[in-house]
Amino acid sequence: MEDLIYLDNGATTFPKPQEVHDFMYEFYQKHGVNPGRSGYDKALETEEIVRSTRGLLAEFFNGTDSERLTFSYNASDSLNMIISGTLSRGDHVISTTLEHNSVLRPLYVKEQEGMIEVTYIPFDDRGFLDPDDFKKAFRDNTRLVIMNHASNVIGTVQPVAVVGEYCREAGIPFAVDASQSAGVLEIDVQAMNIDMLAFTGHKSLLGPTGIGGMYTAEGVEIRSTRWGGTGVRSAVRTHLEEFPYRLECGTLNTVGVAGLNAAQKWLRQEGVDNIHRREMTLWDKLRKGLQEIGGVITYCADGTEDHIGILSSNIEGMEAGDVGTILDVDYNIATRTGLQCAPQVHRGIGTFDIHGTVRFGIGPFNTEEHIDTAIEAVREIASIRK
Repeated sequence: MEDLIYLDNGATTFPKPQEVHDFMYEFYQKHGVNPGRSGYDKALETEEIVRSTRGLLAEFFNGTDSERLTFSYNASDSLNMIISGTLSRGDHVISTTLEHNSVLRPLYVKEQEGMIEVTYIPFDDRGFLDPDDFKKAFRDNTRLVIMNHASNVIGTVQPVAVVGEYCREAGIPFAVDASQSAGVLEIDVQAMNIDMLAFTGHKSLLGPTGIGGMYTAEGVEIRSTRWGGTGVRSAVRTHLEEFPYRLECGTLNTVGVAGLNAAQKWLRQEGVDNIHRREMTLWDKLRKGLQEIGGVITYCADGTEDHIGILSSNIEGMEAGDVGTILDVDYNIATRTGLQCAPQVHRGIGTFDIHGTVRFGIGPFNTEEHIDTAIEAVREIASIRK
């Protein structure tokens, strides 16, 4: 496994910075107690890590109130809370065909129940959405616009700031799925007019799995969808309305929060722009190398502008799954094959009926040697296709 070339960073970043591993281990050894439930020193120290991580992340997204940075299991968890906590029967929602199932499936359930109507904005042949299409789709009963910042299949970065401006002018709540972008692109919830930002910790935020969250802008209304213990004001029969308790219940994944704390410090030291620049240099090398190979197709990959380090490809005449297996078994290269939990994207790029793509996901610890090896591996595989 030491020689593994890991190019599946769109699924989760691996490895994590050593500082993250070290801090999580030390934290759980010394502070594996419940935060905010008691007044003894270790509980208070644990709560301080939670509090400081809220502050770091709220600042990272340029939020105005760290108490409105709430923790969850992952982005899917937060997106479910956004959808269930903002919509009511008869509402209209606008989303896109670029979405992950973490948005598509909750919306579909509510559609099937007859609660809501959804308009899905399509992307163009380069993989981008037109902000004006959102404005044209606004209705009197539109109560939510929800979209991703960067595609997990084709890596295109969408014009969320313009869409957010249109939503702000129309008084429509605007939610953004930052699963792929948080930690690799600068996100400013104020400048981008984002009302609710969902993020996961285990991708480019470089934390562990099982931790994520959302930032909810001041003045944005979202209902609680889960109820339980908060550790404070236990005599109150209803779940607390103030943030962060409104969107949190039960004991937090404190070791996951600690991982995010350490990862935030690493990201600030390295610089998000620097990480993105390095990843896109490698992405461009991979793109150009694959596009020079006969029989290899790349999707929505005509340049580095408005992109993150995700590249989908296929070899003509070969199943994506078979190519991924050969890359793994013969070359020790890890990729993600199939539909990547985003079926509508594959319908849009014409790969749904051929079972998806081979997705390369570049991360902060990949090297030029990794990319050179991947290009040569694909070249050799393509040479044996039928």
